[in-house]
Amino acid sequence: MPSTKTNKVSFFSLPFDEFEKKVIDLNLKKFNAKQIYQWIYQKHVLDFSKMTNIAKESLVVLNENFKINNLKTKDILIDQKDETTKFLYELDDGNIIESVIMKFDYGYSVCISTQVGCNMGCKFCASGKLKKIRNLSADEIVLQVFQASKYLKEKNKNLTNVVVMGIGEPLDNFNNLEKSLKIINNHNGLGIGSRHITVSTCGLVNKICEFGKKFPQINLAISLHAPNDEKRSKIMPINKAFNLSRLINELIKYQKITNRRVSFEYILFDQFNDSDQDAKELINLLKKVKSYVNLIKYNDTKNKLFQRSKRIKRFFEIINASNITCTIRLERGTNIIAACGQLRSNKL
Repeated sequence: MPSTKTNKVSFFSLPFDEFEKKVIDLNLKKFNAKQIYQWIYQKHVLDFSKMTNIAKESLVVLNENFKINNLKTKDILIDQKDETTKFLYELDDGNIIESVIMKFDYGYSVCISTQVGCNMGCKFCASGKLKKIRNLSADEIVLQVFQASKYLKEKNKNLTNVVVMGIGEPLDNFNNLEKSLKIINNHNGLGIGSRHITVSTCGLVNKICEFGKKFPQINLAISLHAPNDEKRSKIMPINKAFNLSRLINELIKYQKITNRRVSFEYILFDQFNDSDQDAKELINLLKKVKSYVNLIKYNDTKNKLFQRSKRIKRFFEIINASNITCTIRLERGTNIIAACGQLRSNKL
């Protein structure tokens, strides 16, 4: 057997092809990679010694070269009304992040984070109040999905969807996002289908087409929240770097690559972006893009600058009367600290 490494590699940081290569480099059988992936991701066995169909000598080599790390659960909040379950995790360096499991008609979805804090500075967002400390590593992203899958499996339930909409801007952590999506999507691992994964961005225009080329089947969502540059720049600093014209032009290119519809998330704020005129401007803005608009009721984050709109139904009716598909997102977790980043903010 080859000499072992002093620094163990995190198993959860390796896409299947990379893990398979390392297994072969260690003079183990190629098929061992598939076996180990399935033991961990599908059977949730976190101890090499318990993998009964792998030779004992191979288990020793695996144990010497790979670590099966985990996230430390610091807090769990459960909304008894709708089963929404919010997790606060502590990382190895003491930083904390959130993820949340939500139940829908189609199954269970987990919303995960990609950064510790966020530098995008959206005025309405609890996450943005705490600046970015660092990017999450690929294994820290993957482990949020793994933990959710394991948690549900113990209750005889299955994780069906992943949304990358938690703390942080995913496209600002592109390399680790790419690795983690490959792991989440792989059929030997967590096995979440591409059409069941959604990545949300506030509009990092320089990364959108690159994302489309690498993941043409994964859903893309844009955090829009305003129908024109003047209003969007007031609440989303990213718009000053990449205005709506640049964003829409890039999405047209993205759709030529993927032929996929883009979702637009639109939080309705009282007397700010919820008028009939705002709705008409939004329709005009999106006329060149195959669009799906998801209207969102604002979650109270104790921010006195923003209040929940009283015109959600009216706004929906105007958008829906156009050729744009529109829905109102179902509320989840109203009996716990529901807004993204709020649990973490409160703890800090």
